[in-house]
Amino acid sequence: MISVLTLCTVIFAVGLFFVYDTKSIGYVLVALSILCLLSLVPFKIKIRSVKPDIVFGMIDNGILAVMAVAGAEIAGVAGAVIGGVVGNAVTDGIAGIFEGRSAEKLRSKKISERRTILSSAVGKMAGCLLGAGIVLILAALIKS
Repeated sequence: MISVLTLCTVIFAVGLFFVYDTKSIGYVLVALSILCLLSLVPFKIKIRSVKPDIVFGMIDNGILAVMAVAGAEIAGVAGAVIGGVVGNAVTDGIAGIFEGRSAEKLRSKKISERRTILSSAVGKMAGCLLGAGIVLILAALIKS
């Protein structure tokens, strides 16, 4: 629990520091995603076992970020909030399908699936940061 809260604090602080740097925030989020995954190493949790959570996070926040960016372009801050809220509701369901499928594949291949509170939380965080990071990188490139 302390590991996850510490990681959340670091992610929040770094995100806050780069919040106005629209050209690099996507890259920062991708780097934070990698930091999340590296934080699993001391606990001997294999990346393969958190793949379902990473998939969930990438789809969940990737689509949410697209909806928020589109909402912001259409209606400013209110549009971003509405896009984010609606996007989150939709993407939780969609991402859950892919997370479940990925978890079933791990079990069917008889891969040791060591999903714990820590691995699930960190895997979802890493996936969310990665998905949003990729969308923000693409949005910055499109705007350039």
